[in-house]
Amino acid sequence: MQYRYLGSTGLQVSALSYGAWVTFSTQLDVDHALACMQAAYDAGVNFFDNAEAYAGGEAEVIMGQVIRRAGWQRKDLVISTKVFWGGQGPNDRGLSRKHVIEGANAALKRMELDYVDLIFCHRPDPRTPIEETVRAMNYLLDTGKAFYWGTSEWSAEDIRTAHEIARREHLVGPAMEQPQYNMFHRERFEIEYARLYEDIGLGTTIWSPLASGLLTGKYREGKPEGSRATLEQYAWLAKNFDSVEGQQRIATAELLRPVADELGCSLAQLALAWCLANPHVSTVITGASTPEQVVENMAALDYVDKLTPEVMERIEEILDNKPTPPTAFR
Repeated sequence: MQYRYLGSTGLQVSALSYGAWVTFSTQLDVDHALACMQAAYDAGVNFFDNAEAYAGGEAEVIMGQVIRRAGWQRKDLVISTKVFWGGQGPNDRGLSRKHVIEGANAALKRMELDYVDLIFCHRPDPRTPIEETVRAMNYLLDTGKAFYWGTSEWSAEDIRTAHEIARREHLVGPAMEQPQYNMFHRERFEIEYARLYEDIGLGTTIWSPLASGLLTGKYREGKPEGSRATLEQYAWLAKNFDSVEGQQRIATAELLRPVADELGCSLAQLALAWCLANPHVSTVITGASTPEQVVENMAALDYVDKLTPEVMERIEEILDNKPTPPTAFR
């Protein structure tokens, strides 16, 4: 396993990590989650991602039980959670000081942990002043309930604002962002955040590197039984696959198959290696419902060095979607 610093922090996270979204509770019980997390841990993964919204908190319960049953030392793990969607009550959502602190406490209770290493604001909250959220997150850091805080799917402007507030008030700003990034979703990561990597040392823990499975090739002949696109709670995903854009992306993934074949890897491994090749990616969060899938995903590291400039250019020609910086950035 390769380990990378989380932006400008001194924390090292495994280049490939494992997340609980979609699979925990909906597809995996404790026993199956343990098998998958053990396979990841055995491969050198130290970062495991979660959120209060995943399966209504049940994903955190399962991950906590796995950690206890596996007997791993807490110091060897980097555990995250995210707060925003915590329930149906008027103060159970958003990034108010009340929900940030109560949401973090509830997450720790579900996981039976004293602290998480990383805590994220799961989405921006336009109704809460950013300064209120910055102060609430710093309270969690000051009380030892989290070591680093970050954002997920925030605009570059809001991230910069949070840093400026933190600097002005002698507080700690967000160390990392968790954005979607894959071959089909590139604009925000490659263009919007470009200056933040250098200006504030932003770390990144990217999600959906396989575009919800579109880059695995498994949907070329429909939706396999048991895949996330067949899950009732992810009906929105099935609609995306059936859309014109979804079908076009499935077709594009098939055009990438000869490149993967020549490198000796699967489509999924090619897509993961492509993400890993970006130096601004701190870690790629993977998901899997079987230990075998975990092992296959981890092997993507073996192909990063094979992505020569010539291979990357060939991929760019197939994707034909390289973001163009605004004139002011050129």
